[in-house]
Amino acid sequence: MLQINNLQVYYGAAQALFGVDLEISRGETVALVGANGAGKSTLLKAIIGLVRPSGGTILFKGKDVTAKSANRMVQAGLALSPEGRQLFGELTVAENLELGVLALKPGRTKTKRRMAEIFARFPKLKERRNQQAATLSGGEQQMVAMGRALMAKPDLLLLDEPSLGLAPLITDEIFAIIHQLSRSGVTILLVEQNAARALSASTSAYLLANGRIVHSGNSAKLLADPKLRQAFLGAASNENPAASRLGAAGLTNIRLEKPDMTHKTFMPSFKNKEELEKHQLKGLQWTINHAFEGSSFYRAQLEKAGIKPGDIKSLSDLRKLPFTTADDLRDGYPFPLRSVPFEQIIRIHASSGTTGKRKVLAYTRKDVDDWVGFFARAYEMAGITPLDRIQIAVGYGVWTAGMGFQLGCEEIGALAVPAGPGNIDMQCRFLLDFQSTVFCSTASMALLMAEEIHKRGIADKINIKKIIYGSERSSISMRQKISELFGGAELFDIPGLTELYGPGTGIECPDHDCIHYWADYYILEILDPDTLEPVTPGEWGEMVVTTLCKEAAPLVRYRTRDITRIIPGPCTCGSIMPRHSRIRGRSDDMMKFRGVNIYPSSIDSILSGIPGLGSEYQAHLSRDDKSGRDFMRLVVEHGGQCDKARRMELGKEVVHQIKKQLMVTVEADVVEYASLPRSERKSQRVFDTRIKDDIV
Repeated sequence: MLQINNLQVYYGAAQALFGVDLEISRGETVALVGANGAGKSTLLKAIIGLVRPSGGTILFKGKDVTAKSANRMVQAGLALSPEGRQLFGELTVAENLELGVLALKPGRTKTKRRMAEIFARFPKLKERRNQQAATLSGGEQQMVAMGRALMAKPDLLLLDEPSLGLAPLITDEIFAIIHQLSRSGVTILLVEQNAARALSASTSAYLLANGRIVHSGNSAKLLADPKLRQAFLGAASNENPAASRLGAAGLTNIRLEKPDMTHKTFMPSFKNKEELEKHQLKGLQWTINHAFEGSSFYRAQLEKAGIKPGDIKSLSDLRKLPFTTADDLRDGYPFPLRSVPFEQIIRIHASSGTTGKRKVLAYTRKDVDDWVGFFARAYEMAGITPLDRIQIAVGYGVWTAGMGFQLGCEEIGALAVPAGPGNIDMQCRFLLDFQSTVFCSTASMALLMAEEIHKRGIADKINIKKIIYGSERSSISMRQKISELFGGAELFDIPGLTELYGPGTGIECPDHDCIHYWADYYILEILDPDTLEPVTPGEWGEMVVTTLCKEAAPLVRYRTRDITRIIPGPCTCGSIMPRHSRIRGRSDDMMKFRGVNIYPSSIDSILSGIPGLGSEYQAHLSRDDKSGRDFMRLVVEHGGQCDKARRMELGKEVVHQIKKQLMVTVEADVVEYASLPRSERKSQRVFDTRIKDDIV
């Protein structure tokens, strides 16, 4: 939208700008940061036409506007909110606002309509529309100055020192408005001494010193780089925050105690595939020896297969090993696969299971540390930094989800908002109040929130840049809808299962064509679910995993039952980590409903414990397109003669028991005995219509 090339400005014999180059794209917020006298205001005045350039060019929307008058520049689509507000104190708020459209001569009707829009954005000004500007507070005067510029409906808004002379709380309010303007699509060039504020409010930035651009780049990276802060902006510290060359303007109050994520990485150091495979073989050999020595279950399994730890000489020997299944975990309840003494176990997590027995996994201190480290790696791959605020809307407690998202967030140094699932009003309030930049949830929760944000009209008032979701399948159309209603947020699918630490065992890469998995922590095989033979790379099959360093409950060829495929070849994102597609489905009959794994056998067990019900039932899963909520309707036969009142009673008991034992809410219809279809083969019990298009 704006391109400045080699701009030079003189005041008499004194040169103020020396060959400035600057670019702004449509919809972008660009910060221009520098100390007093750096030339920031001079640059703005040259752009708007208040100062005549001595050399160079200014292109606006592709046209040369160098040295055009301010009147012409406003007509072309620029507007300036000047330093110090520059209001007419004896005029009312409404009269000051009207001055913003004088150059455009829009007529009374259009002027009133635009003023109504300004009052909608600045409710305080509506209350004071007939009050003289001189009687307003500093913050209110700044709102008038910004509103006056916005009256022209500019394509590019120039903001010169909007926080100048304002108290911190009022500055918060002004910058919240700037964030809203940016999210609503207004293109902004923001000039500020308060570098922390300016960089936090922008996507890219230019650092100006003595009339020259000395550095430029992504605002978040500039803000997080302590070496840059020290070299250009000053060597401030917690003890002496005013040591910044920008003075005590707030730059140095940026979480100085947090890790330097510019130079710290959670990514592995492998340079090639050969180094990774060497690491995997060493980990596989350790795991088999550890499991053989520490677990009676694994020792029996390996001895039955005629395998000793010393037999593992290469990665191809993996295929000699026996499989482990979910039934093995349930049969070994409450501490299945345990391979260390109890005194080394510091935690358990569990996922759902059948007949009241959950799949329980134990963790040592190292297991937890490993999990936290590679979860932070997932955040890093998604571009999360210590400057992010992560709203975690997944389940806490015995489930792995909440704990994993929380610990990974704290490890990377970001601010955690541990909201937990549900409670839409609270979620929306937190998005508004805490200005969360990342939202973590299930796919259906993300869609539900997206619909609610759209319905409440707050998309331009929140600050979500990324959505990290998992726990259930999502289609292309579902992802597009979530992103669109969240105001264009970037989506990242994050896989994981409790048996394999929890969520965070990989993540969708920034190029969004695959999921990179952490092959330095586990080996992934894709097998035909019927023959259990490897499929050709690129073909769909069942994911089977073997851990490489898990202590408390290692996995040896564990059948996850998830269907995916290996994507061969290097990724365009540059990561050396191998990759697989998003999960397409299951090789068994497990359902994922509102983040809970449910097996038909779980429902069988619950229904068989309710007197008066028959043995046949159907589970119908659907998704409401408007709300994004998933629904399950159980259709259950009664056991014989049953009147209408008794059917309603049985239906309520089904709902109660499912809620009590599986922790999900369903609808239940009790129907006539023998009214559901029978089959000589396995009857179809689950009817899932939630996903209607492709996942990739």
